[in-house]
Amino acid sequence: MTAGGRRVVITGIGVVAPGSMGREGFWDMITAGRTATRRITFFDPSRFRSQVAAEVDFDGRKLGLTAHEVHRNDRFVQMAMVAADEAVADSGLTFGAGGADDAPDPDRVGVTLGSAVGATMRLENEYVAVSDAGKHWLVDPRYATRFLHQALVPSCGATELAVRFGAHGPATVVSTGCTSGIDAVGYGAQLIEDGDADVVIAGASDAPISPISMACFDTIRATTANNADPEHASKPFDARRDGFVMGEGAAVLVLEELEHARQRGAEVYCEVSGYANRCNAFHMTGLRPDGIEMAEAIGLALDQGRIDPDEVGYVNAHGSGTKQNDRHETAAVKRSLGPTAQRVSMSSIKSMVGHSLGAIGSIEIAATALAVKRGVVPPTANYGVPDPECDLDYVPNTAREQKVDVALSVGSGFGGFQSAIVLASPTRRTA
Repeated sequence: MTAGGRRVVITGIGVVAPGSMGREGFWDMITAGRTATRRITFFDPSRFRSQVAAEVDFDGRKLGLTAHEVHRNDRFVQMAMVAADEAVADSGLTFGAGGADDAPDPDRVGVTLGSAVGATMRLENEYVAVSDAGKHWLVDPRYATRFLHQALVPSCGATELAVRFGAHGPATVVSTGCTSGIDAVGYGAQLIEDGDADVVIAGASDAPISPISMACFDTIRATTANNADPEHASKPFDARRDGFVMGEGAAVLVLEELEHARQRGAEVYCEVSGYANRCNAFHMTGLRPDGIEMAEAIGLALDQGRIDPDEVGYVNAHGSGTKQNDRHETAAVKRSLGPTAQRVSMSSIKSMVGHSLGAIGSIEIAATALAVKRGVVPPTANYGVPDPECDLDYVPNTAREQKVDVALSVGSGFGGFQSAIVLASPTRRTA
């Protein structure tokens, strides 16, 4: 990423997202402006303030996982495995013993997986079982699965991917709240840039649509109460918005050192040109309205790739659909891009696939990489009434054909995390 260093490119993309399955289904859905938000079906949500979510119609067995893999792993790990399988197949790489002559050295293959809440669904379901739905304070361990320990440690996701692809290099879990997906990809790119790996399987996964997660966000009134119209409940940057829609999903990318990819004739989606993370050290859930920390992250990420603000053609926004975040992010883009902010295309795919906490950053990077490769910017769905304090071009409702040489994907997370990653056309630089 840094000028003069080893260059990092994306050669494979895999996606598990609400309303679709796989990379192409996901792309078709978001460029059509279709939404996947609906009333929660995983449990009876009637006691909650927010009763809608963006659920994935997911069955690991039908998507290639074995019965053993499904039994021992939480849903978030299963989705990461399916997304990783697609990404690796897309890259054309083969791993492990018996692979092709150009198979990467296992010691030079790493894994970075992001997750905000880990095995939330498995842990909650197990507690229900051992306590007989909360009836007993002293729980009965006989009713717990023997794989409960895997649900307790978020590292189980990175471990499963490392074992699956025989990756003997660095294997890391990144858990920085809602920026986990950006940070996992950014860290994976830095491993390659620093010479610690040639290939990194990087991404994020979360499956938080459970009673405990919904109760947590209900308490702080961060999620939408628009239960009457789930399809249009997520309205980033729109004056009518009243909170985000919970989601779930996974996206995994194959990151590769540029010369390594060239030597095997790999197709390249884009280059990871810069990444930066900042913390506002301000408030666990609050954001300063000036957006200075996100602006600093954007500026540092652009500087890494020697990219001027006026080169940015698209910003994939965090765009959660809360007033605080939308206004903070708008201010940050104005501060970091200057006059370019008024003409840059900026959109939020959370309007269609919801907010899958730690996973969404990687899902948004997948969308951004496809936008750079295919010259189409996905829209912000459900946008109808402008907020006077959010006055940029949010690509309302309809995808836009546009050549994108440089794109930003940005995110905010509880704890004050602010992250930015820059993706650029691989032909932008010749050396």
